[in-house]
Amino acid sequence: MHRLLCAATLCLALPSHAEQVGNVDVDWVGNDIIIEAIQDPDVTGVTCHIAYFERGLLDRLSKGNWFEDPSNASIACRQTGPITIGDIDRDDEGEDVFNERRSIVLKSLRIKRIFDEANQTLIYVAHARELTDGSAKMAISTVPLYQP
Repeated sequence: MHRLLCAATLCLALPSHAEQVGNVDVDWVGNDIIIEAIQDPDVTGVTCHIAYFERGLLDRLSKGNWFEDPSNASIACRQTGPITIGDIDRDDEGEDVFNERRSIVLKSLRIKRIFDEANQTLIYVAHARELTDGSAKMAISTVPLYQP
């Protein structure tokens, strides 16, 4: 259902591709937790796993909000091979690694990468972007670049 909705509404606008690696059934009405792996397109050797809630058909029908999923998520990023940093933004605003719509308009789930050069650490922040209200829902993960 999720993939069909995304394709139908051009939901995936992404600098990086997400691959579904897990699906946890939450309840009998079809609500699921989806787990996806995302390779950083500009930093080889780093993989982020993001988990988010996907509403089932019965939940969508009962709540009346057909085209929207919650935009909160959990993220964990780890070194999964030799790290090679490509041409990345090094300012304090970082850059998008992943962006996925969570409704037809206005709401998306984003992952941004920020390079903390002083501490030799990559910081990945998953957050919602809602043009109307913003969102305080976020998660953070770090990948140290220091090799003993």
